[in-house]
Amino acid sequence: MALKFQYNKTALHALNKQLNIRLRALPTLKNKETALRMEVKNAKFKSEQLSNELEEVIKEQDKSLRMWDEFDGSLIEVSDVSLKYRKIAGVKIPELNEVSYRVREFDVFLEPKWFLEGIEILKKLLRLVIDRELSMKKQKLLEYARKKTTQKVNLYEKVQIPEYENAILKIKRYLEDEDNLAKASQKIVKNRQQKAVEAVL
Repeated sequence: MALKFQYNKTALHALNKQLNIRLRALPTLKNKETALRMEVKNAKFKSEQLSNELEEVIKEQDKSLRMWDEFDGSLIEVSDVSLKYRKIAGVKIPELNEVSYRVREFDVFLEPKWFLEGIEILKKLLRLVIDRELSMKKQKLLEYARKKTTQKVNLYEKVQIPEYENAILKIKRYLEDEDNLAKASQKIVKNRQQKAVEAVL
C-alpha cells in the first residue's frame, strides 16, 4: 500500500519523525536477526545431538531386546515435567528443568533383577525424548521469530524507509516550488508597483 501524505510542513515533520524511528530501529532489528539466526543454529545442533544420544541409548538396548519383552511398561510413568523459561532476543523459550517419575511398587524378589536397572534406563530415555521435543519446539519458536524479524528488516530497509525518503523529497520540492512561486509573484507585484509609482511621477 502506497504511503499517503499531504504537501505541507506538518506532513513533512511527521514523515521525518517516522523515518527517524525506522532508521534508529533498523540496526537493533538487524542485531536481533543475527542473534536469532545463531540461536536457531545452536538449537538445531542441540536437537541433533539429543537425537543421536537417544539413538545410541536405544542401540545399546537392542542387544537385550528379548529381555525387554518381559519388562512391565506400566511400572514407570512421567508424573511431572518442570520447565523454566528464558528470553533469547526477546523470545520466551521453554527449557527442561526437571522430570518427575512415578514408579509403581513391585516385588523385587519376584521380578527379574535387572528391572531396577531397566527403570533407570527408561528414566534416561524418557528424559532424552522430552528434552529433544522441547529442543525442537525451541528451534521452531526461534525460527518463527527470526523469520518475523527478517520480514520487518526487509520491510523497513526495502519498502518503508525508501517510501518515506521519497515522500519527504517530494514534499520538500513542492514546498520549494511554492516558495519560489511566491517569491516570483512578490517580485512581479513589486515591479508593477514600482512601474505604477514611476508612471505617476
